Amino acid sequence: MTGGYPPYAVVGHRGAMAEAPENTLASFRLAEEIGVHEIELDIRLSADGVAIVLHDATLDRTAAEGSGRGLGPVAELPYERIAVVDVGVGDKVPTFEEVLDATTVMLQVEIKAVEAVPEVARIVASRPDGARRIRFTSFLPDALCRLRQLAPDVPRGLITLGYPDAERHPGGIEAVLGETAASALYSGWDGLTRDVVRGLQNTGYEVGAWPVRGVDDVRIGLDWGLVSGTVDDPRAGREWLAEARQVV
Repeated sequence: MTGGYPPYAVVGHRGAMAEAPENTLASFRLAEEIGVHEIELDIRLSADGVAIVLHDATLDRTAAEGSGRGLGPVAELPYERIAVVDVGVGDKVPTFEEVLDATTVMLQVEIKAVEAVPEVARIVASRPDGARRIRFTSFLPDALCRLRQLAPDVPRGLITLGYPDAERHPGGIEAVLGETAASALYSGWDGLTRDVVRGLQNTGYEVGAWPVRGVDDVRIGLDWGLVSGTVDDPRAGREWLAEARQVV
């Protein structure tokens, strides 16, 4: 039988990157076919101001051999040049707007570069239906603060390597959550405990964890009342969730 667990979202990390090239339309479509509840993706800005979906600052890791390696930072390249690079089986680096057109589930939109904020804010302002299924996230408090100013109605979440992530946030994670008016924390497992999670929840924050690498991580998430777990392999993630919800 299924236990009375609170909602728990399987989040496809860069789509379904275990089965398709990360951060591509093919990866996002496959993630939806598999049945993810949310998709996580990364935003950078091209030299000519296009919001693109790419994790790294360059194309060196994701480009097919002979296609786009060695071109330098994407922030110094026009999108026209980026768009012809093969990032896996003929896939290209999509724009943020193309991803909005191609998806239907909730999106965790991670800002990798602060300079992308004005453009993504412009896009969500022009697309209120799309904005309703977005939460902006970032490791960068400055990005979240700018989003608070430019897109105040779209919720925000802080990403951390763990808790308390003191090197990045010497003043404490709670101070950053307050400064950015974030509604969620997406934390790595390092230092995360049930008491930490409950304390954050009691002050009104949602808490998700990453990465989720097996059914035991999902069981912990359900026990702690986490809102989500981010997985590289959403097909496995769905299976882990089903298994973890079974009680004797």
